[in-house]
Amino acid sequence: MSDELLYELKDGVGWITFNRPQARNALTFEMYERLAAICAEPGERRGAKVLVLTGSGDKAFAAGTDISLFRAFKTPQDALDYEARGNRVMAAIESCPIPTIAAIAGACTGGGAGIAACCDLRIATRDMRYGFPIARSLGNCLSMANYARLYALLGPAKVKDIIFTARLIEGEEAKAIGLVSELLPDAAALRERAAALAATIAANAPLTLRATKEALRRIGARLRLEEEDKDLILMCYMSRDFREGMEAFLGKRKPEWRGE
Repeated sequence: MSDELLYELKDGVGWITFNRPQARNALTFEMYERLAAICAEPGERRGAKVLVLTGSGDKAFAAGTDISLFRAFKTPQDALDYEARGNRVMAAIESCPIPTIAAIAGACTGGGAGIAACCDLRIATRDMRYGFPIARSLGNCLSMANYARLYALLGPAKVKDIIFTARLIEGEEAKAIGLVSELLPDAAALRERAAALAATIAANAPLTLRATKEALRRIGARLRLEEEDKDLILMCYMSRDFREGMEAFLGKRKPEWRGE
C-alpha cells in the first residue's frame, strides 16, 4: 500500500500524491487512512509548512473510492461505518493546522471531489472535471457533513444541479464559480504553479495562517447542519439500486434503477 499514496517533503512543502494511475487514482481504505494520518499527525509533516495534494499522471486527481470495495458491504453497519470513516478523513484534512492545496488534473470525482472540497485552495488544469456522479453510477448519497461542505463552497442551487444531473463541472465553469482559483494548461504547469503557490504561502507568518484557517473552520462548523443522516445513508446503501449500480459499474453496463 505504501506506494499507492506517496508523501515527499521538499523545501518546506509536503507533497501527497494519490498513486494508482491505472485505476484513475481511485482510493482504497488504506489510502484514506494514510491521508488522514499525514494531515493529523505532526510527525508525518515534520518541516512541512504547506501540503499539496495531487494525483499521479494527468488523467485524474482521484476518481473516488475504489468501487470494488463496496462488494464487501453486507450490513447496515457497513454503510454507516463507511460514511463515518469518510467524515473522519475529511475532518482531518479540514483540521490540518497548515494550509492545504488541491492541485487537480483531470477527473476529480466522488471521494476525490470531497477531499478537494476540504482543501483550503484549489488550482486545476483546464481539462479538469469535478463532481459527484452518484445519481448515474451507484445510487448512493453523501453524508450530511459532506453536503454541508458543498453547500458552503458552491451554494445549494449548484449542489442540486450537479448531483441531480450527475454532470461534471469543467475548468472554465469551475473558475467562474470560484471552485478553483486558477486554471493551468497541463499537468506539468499545474505542478510548477502548485510549487510556486505553496512557496509563497510557506514564506508567510505561520500563526496568521493557522489562526485564519481555524477561525474559518469554526465558522463553518457552527453553520453545519447537525441533523441525523443515518436514515438517508441506509436508504441508499442498503437498497437494491445500490447493489445494481455497483455491479453495473464494475460490469461496464448501464444500471436499471427501480427506486428500491
